[in-house]
Amino acid sequence: MTQTDFKPVRKAVFPVAGLGTRFLPATKAMPKEMLPLVDRPLIQHAVDEARDAGIEEFIFITGRSKELLEQHFDYQPELENTLKARGKDAMVDLIRKSEMPDGKLYTTRQQRPLGLGHAVWCAKKFVGDEPFAVILPDDVVLGGKGCLSQMMDAYADKGGNVVAVMDVPSEDTNKYGILDVHSDDGKYADIKGLVEKPKPEDAPSTLSIIGRYILQPEVFEYLAAFETGAGGEIQLTDAMARLIGRQPFNGLRFEGTRYDCGSRLGFVQANIAFAMHDPEIGASVREFVKNCQTDH
Repeated sequence: MTQTDFKPVRKAVFPVAGLGTRFLPATKAMPKEMLPLVDRPLIQHAVDEARDAGIEEFIFITGRSKELLEQHFDYQPELENTLKARGKDAMVDLIRKSEMPDGKLYTTRQQRPLGLGHAVWCAKKFVGDEPFAVILPDDVVLGGKGCLSQMMDAYADKGGNVVAVMDVPSEDTNKYGILDVHSDDGKYADIKGLVEKPKPEDAPSTLSIIGRYILQPEVFEYLAAFETGAGGEIQLTDAMARLIGRQPFNGLRFEGTRYDCGSRLGFVQANIAFAMHDPEIGASVREFVKNCQTDH
């Protein structure tokens, strides 16, 4: 099959309503998604990945005090004119790349923190009856081809629903949505069940979903029930599980290294890893890291 056999994925949902309490006091007034990963905020890394994958419309599910996210992607003539006057054309190009075309960015509020499933449900009217992607900016993937671009290839091959997956230590299954797998060829895992945050002794596998999804709009039928699951929240995993057997559902073992920037340690690790691969400063950073290891 080719991608023309399936409805194209044109829209992406970005749940960005969280408070970022793990990063206080840095996130007291600034959204967590604006924390810089080397030279770009986390939210721009997520949006750039979506753009590279062919996404055309961007839906932010925000909360209180998240206005800065929208402003980051807005046209800022004063800044651009100042940079032009100073002959800083390269910087003008950089800020233009962060701008969003007119009519392509939509925002809506998740007024209460009722879970990821509820956040995705808030995008229902913007998504309509199309397949869509969900990107959690906390999860960043360092590698060659973008994670969502790899998933688009998988969608063209398999159709239905696709989630990015990776193996986690057995003691960590209670932190993730875990797959119950029907078959696994090393790249694609044919999913027969999903369990949200199971205890290690109850987990059907150690194959976990990370923050990348391609979903069919029928998932909204189950999210609309507002049924609570693990942690008393409306879980996206539970609604996805209801689609299994009704539609194709596959996990993709993506190429690249995933970093959890929702934790302080993961955020620091990501900054080091991304900086070491930066074409401008990478060599110096690698030398610095090498010297640090030698010194200690």
